[in-house]
Amino acid sequence: MAAGWLRHLGGDAVEVRSAGSAPKDSVNPSAVQAMAEVGIDISAQTPKILTTEAVQDSDVVITMGCGDACPIFPGKRYLDWQLEDPAGKGVEAVRPIRDEIRGHVERLLAELLPERAATTA
Repeated sequence: MAAGWLRHLGGDAVEVRSAGSAPKDSVNPSAVQAMAEVGIDISAQTPKILTTEAVQDSDVVITMGCGDACPIFPGKRYLDWQLEDPAGKGVEAVRPIRDEIRGHVERLLAELLPERAATTA
């Protein structure tokens, strides 16, 4: 969901890589439905394993509780977003998580792209 929000709200101003330390076989159907409700289609996304190369190539690494499973490199900026895990939850329970993620993404984009935030405010 975070990658979907970043792509949607950041547009061409950001390059988004999405991966996990223990990805499932498919995207959570409740997350797909919750994002579709706000006009964002993540149904074609496929979970990927987080690689050291992806971390090395990123300016900001956002983790969601992966702890020691996430590669750490000096000089990289890490943000750990403490969120409830949507796994196994219905869409009603995923909606608040979706909305919380949007708030995190909006704050991050306002910080990374202050000129863009000023023009959309």
